[in-house]
Amino acid sequence: MMNYGGGRGPAATVRCRQCSSSITAMPGARAVQCMQCSCVTRVPGCGRPRPGMQLVPHMRPTPAFGGGRSKKRAVLIGIKYTGRRSSELRGPVNDVKCMRYLLTERFGFPNDCVLILTDEERNPCRLPTKDNIRMAMHWLVQGCSYGDSLVFQFSGMGAQVPDDDGDELDGMDEALCPMDSFHQGPILDDEINEAIVRPLVHGVTLHAIVDACHSATVLDLPYQCVVSKSTGCLRWRDERPLTGAWKGTSGGKAVLISGSSNGKRMSTNALPQPYATIGAMTHSFIRSLECEPRTTYGRLLSSMRNIMRQGGNCNLQGPVGSSIRMVTNFSGVEEPQLSSAHKFNIDCEPFCM
Repeated sequence: MMNYGGGRGPAATVRCRQCSSSITAMPGARAVQCMQCSCVTRVPGCGRPRPGMQLVPHMRPTPAFGGGRSKKRAVLIGIKYTGRRSSELRGPVNDVKCMRYLLTERFGFPNDCVLILTDEERNPCRLPTKDNIRMAMHWLVQGCSYGDSLVFQFSGMGAQVPDDDGDELDGMDEALCPMDSFHQGPILDDEINEAIVRPLVHGVTLHAIVDACHSATVLDLPYQCVVSKSTGCLRWRDERPLTGAWKGTSGGKAVLISGSSNGKRMSTNALPQPYATIGAMTHSFIRSLECEPRTTYGRLLSSMRNIMRQGGNCNLQGPVGSSIRMVTNFSGVEEPQLSSAHKFNIDCEPFCM
């Protein structure tokens, strides 16, 4: 069972909507995941918080959490889910290491302003638990001001849960799974939007790079860039909720680079153990920027698509990238996608972090 919510109340027993197995829901859980078929089922009577209530609890970083403060800050999260035989991933930790090299060496991010959370960390504050991820998101946007460039990266598992408030056009909420999601539940897109999108003030830019299944709209941004079926050109599709719920920023810029997928992760168990691996979408993002640092958003997406279609071996720069031999599509991402808080000219707008 996986807890998709919070709050208090009595435990409940529900039937899986797919296989009809009996599932015990933790007190206050809004949805649970079946251990038999992995389907997610809403818990009746456990809806969203009342209007005016915050979705995201105040998870202020403790002094031991650390992290410097500069105009460029990043939170990089990579989770292998070590010990889960059916879902252990290869690649997410290397995704983070390669992203850190890109940010510090190519884009001038100070080392102490790049927080890394992986399940290989020894510092308890750097383990990618649900609470630590929430604290990291708060640290990232806290006190943001004009000129700030922020980066949020997540490589790991994503999930979907049926929407309960009508703010999803496809009827499903997306979520990111922390390392303790089996006990604490994942972080829903509504929470992520409230935590790192809405606080962005004018002049602040956030880039989120998410390599996970079900990640195409995981920031709940209002506009998604898609390829027009009639012209073959990129265009913006309006993803704003029919309920009128506000999913934008407070004047800042938020861009999500993620991927469309069918939700089926690719098996990495066949890879020989010595092979170091990196996620296919993350590899395509980093490789595209290594080849053309001064690119536009449109050219970046096009380059990522080409690299993902080619597949093959890793050819990244840096001490970590040069040691990685294989690219693995652990998230099942088929095409890189981009969504944004505002529409802009994707073919002309320069990409910069």
